[in-house]
Amino acid sequence: MPETLAIALAQLNPTVGDIAGNLAAIRAARNACGADLLVCSELALIGYPPEDLVLRPAVIAATRRAVENLAIDTASAAAVLVTTPWEEDGAIYNASVLLADGKIAAVRYKHELPNYGVFDEKRVFAAGPLPEPVDFHGARLGVMICEDMWYPAVAGHLAERGAELLIVPNGSPFERAKLHQRVALAAERVRETGLALVYVNQVGGQDELVFDGGSFILDRDGHLVVRLPFWKDVTQSASWTRASGGWTGVSEAVAPVPDETQNTYQALMLGLRDYVNRIASQAYCWGSRAASTPR
Repeated sequence: MPETLAIALAQLNPTVGDIAGNLAAIRAARNACGADLLVCSELALIGYPPEDLVLRPAVIAATRRAVENLAIDTASAAAVLVTTPWEEDGAIYNASVLLADGKIAAVRYKHELPNYGVFDEKRVFAAGPLPEPVDFHGARLGVMICEDMWYPAVAGHLAERGAELLIVPNGSPFERAKLHQRVALAAERVRETGLALVYVNQVGGQDELVFDGGSFILDRDGHLVVRLPFWKDVTQSASWTRASGGWTGVSEAVAPVPDETQNTYQALMLGLRDYVNRIASQAYCWGSRAASTPR
């Protein structure tokens, strides 16, 4: 059983609907990460939030093909944990899919679907059961997608079922002081389970939402050992060592938190830039012509 594990956090800027472009970005991050496993943010393959695109069969088929192609790549490259819409028995789930050794190794569904404020996932997704841990390179990974971390049920179930490390893909929009709320909730899950936690958020603007990044890692004591820069598309690898029956992250760079003025400025600039640049690309990707002939 290996005693070390390298996990890369892919804090990318996906474009909603641009499956080919998002796939290319994930591949580029994987090829450059030098890790055993690349972890992407929530729905990084289709972009977040996908809204009614999830209701289009052509889109679901295109994401499935992209996942299958990405899985083939892992026969000779790093494994990837990617979140994507996933159809099973007529229902569409918000799913994290582990791709390793050239195949789809595991699929886990989001259990807690947010349905407040800017979120309306219950309209387009089915809620999955409490997820089971995923085995990867001798480690048991507990995958909780975004809202799953905000309540104790999913983390508690994963810990009871033998998870050794919590992995949290996110699409968490920027709000003032929200960073501290994210870290506080993550620390609660760590205290409840005694497990380290990897939190991967996205960056970029999508319509009225903007995402600030700030992905982070907490060790088993709840200490912040890694934080990625805010407002930047970046991938960073973190080393893990098995110790005393659990996995401990090696302390890496901890990026500073911008002050309120900097955060507001970055949110306005990034949100406006991506909104303007993506209007044409989204219409091109899934307009009336593309809907019948998905690329």
